[in-house]
Amino acid sequence: MMTSTYRSPQRRCMIFALVSLGIIARPLLAQKAYNGSPQPPASAAESVEHGEGVQIEDLHPFTHFASIPASTNPATIKFEKVKATKVYTRLRSTMDIDNCNELRSGKTPGGSMYCPLMEDESAAPVYEVTYSYDGEPLSAKTGGGYFTFHVYFHPGELSPALRRAISEHKTDRAELATNFNVTTSRLPVRVAVTDESQSTFCDGNYVDGEWAQTDPNCKDKIIGKFVSERSGYRTVRVDPVLPRDSH
Repeated sequence: MMTSTYRSPQRRCMIFALVSLGIIARPLLAQKAYNGSPQPPASAAESVEHGEGVQIEDLHPFTHFASIPASTNPATIKFEKVKATKVYTRLRSTMDIDNCNELRSGKTPGGSMYCPLMEDESAAPVYEVTYSYDGEPLSAKTGGGYFTFHVYFHPGELSPALRRAISEHKTDRAELATNFNVTTSRLPVRVAVTDESQSTFCDGNYVDGEWAQTDPNCKDKIIGKFVSERSGYRTVRVDPVLPRDSH
């Protein structure tokens, strides 16, 4: 049996992460657009229908922004295509309390993975613009570093001439690319960390991989703070280039 006595920095980070998540984090539902692209929820409305809890999420899919790894060279970002499609603008989550309790009991295969029931609603027309970029391979097995991202525009954001060219497939890729302007930025983000000068930690031992405090009555005092650091992602903004007013 091996023991070691010290205050583990990894343990401190884990404790503060759990504490800070419990205090400041809000659960967000992972939303999907009509074509499978992830979209963040913006607002929600809740109601009760026939004994069921119903929550409606507005997805707001018409975004000009995408995130790519900060290590990406912006010069490799390249226009690929634009197409007319549809995306869902709302997500309905229905919670049948009695049914969910039965699922969680373990008597039903799949358990609570089907609770609440989530359904996409209100498909709307949209223009999907796809770009590619060169990045680091996800693993040695996958190889290559070719990735893509998508941004979405409401039809009214594009000029009638561009919409017509897209529908008639009469414009080549190079010409289509001139209708969009790409800018990138890497903004600072706020990160929760442990304030070492204000926190105190209980001494203890790792015994066969298990943490055991020297004084069982001791309690860690974790004080957190926020610091700014450069984001691990680069924000890409794509804006349509509208024709100049002839007047």
